[in-house]
Amino acid sequence: MTWSSTGSILMALAVILGAFGAHGLRNRLDAYSMGVYEKAVFYHFIHALGLLVVSFLPKTGTFSEFATNWVCGLLLAGILIFSGSLYLLAVTGNKMLGAITPIGGVSFIAAWLLLAWFLLPRRM
Repeated sequence: MTWSSTGSILMALAVILGAFGAHGLRNRLDAYSMGVYEKAVFYHFIHALGLLVVSFLPKTGTFSEFATNWVCGLLLAGILIFSGSLYLLAVTGNKMLGAITPIGGVSFIAAWLLLAWFLLPRRM
């Protein structure tokens, strides 16, 4: 599977989970839990789109496969850990899940900083 297909699947999954939250969970979650769920969907969307964009950079000749693998891997980890833990927190109410959410946030931050690093011009 390529990063482009992974990003596309993650985008579709974000739409599915967003629609499920809006229609299937609206009357089942309290306002706090719905806010948590919506935050998970939002970050899922943004970072899946980022993964999709980064996956095309090697095709432009501006980015290496090595860099792409690192940045996309960190974005994927962030979606799974950050958004995944928030989805579960919202649905189960288990606040212990919130303890791992920051690990996903750090993965997002690392991905964006690494992207910037790899895009810096190299002077020889």
